[in-house]
Amino acid sequence: MDGFLLVNKPPDWTSHDVVAYIRKLTGARKVGHAGTLDPLATGLLIIGIGRATKELGRILGLEKEYEAVIRLGARSDTDDRTGRIETADVRRKTSEHDVRTALEKFVGAIEQLPPIYSAKKVGGKKMYELARRGIEPPRKPVRVIVHQIEMLSYQWPLAKIRARVSSGTYIRALARDIGETLGVGGLLEELVRTFIGPYSSKDAVNPRDLDRQTWTKRLIDLSTS
Repeated sequence: MDGFLLVNKPPDWTSHDVVAYIRKLTGARKVGHAGTLDPLATGLLIIGIGRATKELGRILGLEKEYEAVIRLGARSDTDDRTGRIETADVRRKTSEHDVRTALEKFVGAIEQLPPIYSAKKVGGKKMYELARRGIEPPRKPVRVIVHQIEMLSYQWPLAKIRARVSSGTYIRALARDIGETLGVGGLLEELVRTFIGPYSSKDAVNPRDLDRQTWTKRLIDLSTS
């Protein structure tokens, strides 16, 4: 069987965990995914099975949409809530108007510094591997595009946003940089991937709800994807 599965990644699962689970469930030898989600994140993960794994590179390059909660007034070495957190000395709560103004500055092409704890490679080594050994890897800004960003809700210190971005954009880094623009620091508290290109998380299934008898009914055929 060849095709794609739209999976809603559970929290605390790695993307590799999902691939391993689907491989065991389906018995397929070739299984891969189109874009890593961090363990704290949930939402859409596209799994390729069989010949569909050859198409994952194309899907990887599609635009992504996320809903994220940013915690202002704090910083983290991982740029999210899983790292070592330092609370900033904030004397004045940031207003909703100031947050909206800051968000507008990130629309369009921007230079983004990848998180230290990321899978980007430096000298053949993943940066998070170096960081875990106490080595701060050299980082270069990467040009990414934020096509659209909007605030969904705000109550200090939490700002919920929706962002549609180019492939390769780190929402953790976006949360960090928005906080720095506001002068209070920021980190990623929650993240849900809602779209990859035309594929929606609304059509995705929790991997735990799949079984050996029914998983093929959720398969998107190559000729229709």
